[in-house]
Amino acid sequence: MSNHSGRGQVAGLPAWDRCAVMGVVNVTPDSFSDGGRWFDTTIAVKHGLDLVTEGADLVDVGGESTRPGATRVDEDEELRRVIPVVRGLASEGVVVSVDTMRASVAQQALAAGAALVNDVSGGLADPDMIPVVAESGAPFVVMHWRGFLEGGNVRGLYDDVVAEVLEELHARVDAVLAGGISPDRIVVDPGLGFSKDSEHDLTLLAHLDRLHALGHPVLVAASRKRFLGRVLAGPAGAPPPARERDAATAAVSALAAHAGAWAVRVHEVRATADAVRVARAIEGARAGPDTPGAHASQASQPAHASQPAPAPQPAPASQTPPRRAEGAR
Repeated sequence: MSNHSGRGQVAGLPAWDRCAVMGVVNVTPDSFSDGGRWFDTTIAVKHGLDLVTEGADLVDVGGESTRPGATRVDEDEELRRVIPVVRGLASEGVVVSVDTMRASVAQQALAAGAALVNDVSGGLADPDMIPVVAESGAPFVVMHWRGFLEGGNVRGLYDDVVAEVLEELHARVDAVLAGGISPDRIVVDPGLGFSKDSEHDLTLLAHLDRLHALGHPVLVAASRKRFLGRVLAGPAGAPPPARERDAATAAVSALAAHAGAWAVRVHEVRATADAVRVARAIEGARAGPDTPGAHASQASQPAHASQPAPAPQPAPASQTPPRRAEGAR
């Protein structure tokens, strides 16, 4: 069985008994995944409620695209996009996460009812972020981040992507702790697609268990990202559009849940909620020797089939030359 230490409770949030599903509402006109479909406040709130109906445990609301080359919106515009949606969803009892790199947006979103701050920069983009979150007592997502993805400045060279992401995340968590955020309110995110290429993302997913060594719940945000398109396309094919990667996202979600992720962040909720539910049911069926039918099932297997063949493992990043990432989402 996999190590599930990363699926611990986050103080201030409900204690889900399985990997939680975080639905995404992008209140932007230029999202890489949905092209501004939820830019209107009323439509965005309805979409968030629909995601909950489909199985989302919490909803992540963001007003600024983080795709490579995206131009940052100004503070007033981000507030205009985000705060009414946060308020509308929170008033309906939805557990809301605010996806922002600005302390002022986080502060006003928390005042409007948000329960969690999801900062892709881990507090690096705005020095006021950590003090604001610490004072509020809200949980905080610390993502692995090497800077804004502007002008090709993706800083995606690694000798050993797993070791380096762990080291950099550890340093960032230490800074967040030093800033006054409680350790039981910290979530870590490996930052798939941010300053990483497809091989980096796949290697990190193959070694999610190592992130649990940081001692904090793990959020996996793989939904519709570029590396999935490249896997689906194969060596010579053209990657399918973002909205055609939801089945692949659900597959990653099930694997992440089995690896002990605290939550997965996805755009299309229903398929992932089903995948996570099935992964949980299989875990339950394998939970112990007293499971009904377990002994009979084992006895019926030929001796040479009692142990499954080990799955092939990708070569460690240290065995291959450093690769340059091509950007995030």
